[in-house]
Amino acid sequence: MTIPNKIRQVLKNATCLYTKQQVESALDHIAVEIHNELSELNPVLLTVLKGGMVLTGNLLPRLDFPLEIDNVYATRYQGALSGSELIWKYEPLINLKDRVVLIVDDILDLGITLQSITDYCNSKQCVKVYTAVLLDKIIERPKHGLQKANFAALSITHDAYVFGYGLDYKEYLRNAPGIYETAEEDRN
Repeated sequence: MTIPNKIRQVLKNATCLYTKQQVESALDHIAVEIHNELSELNPVLLTVLKGGMVLTGNLLPRLDFPLEIDNVYATRYQGALSGSELIWKYEPLINLKDRVVLIVDDILDLGITLQSITDYCNSKQCVKVYTAVLLDKIIERPKHGLQKANFAALSITHDAYVFGYGLDYKEYLRNAPGIYETAEEDRN
């Protein structure tokens, strides 16, 4: 089976957890929360590549206050279905000293990547670091992982492999129109 056909089959086999309309509604809600907390603080939105791109792109038009954006690329997955050692590929270019930072990522899973990026920002002498995720996977997290995001648009209460709206399946399906749980037969 060709890769495009395999990816189409993965989408066909998957279960929709949140429709596009439900995601959009959740984004409206989280944007209000972020506005209420950060609109007067001149924040830097720090997008975690690649998954955080879609969330950032959808949030920016909803945030009507002064802010700057930059990116960080730190990953434990690199296209795999499970994480390994954190690899830093790109650090932010904006000076984070004395700034409020909002780290934007696709998912809070074990929290290891987000905690590492939070620690990095704190090492650059930020005033305060906030985190925003599209999806909070409410599971037991290791002590060295970020335990809770400041802002979470949606959540799931079980450990599932999910994709869509920035979340990937082996680097594909970030563009799926909703959030989907991968079928058992596609989890390897």
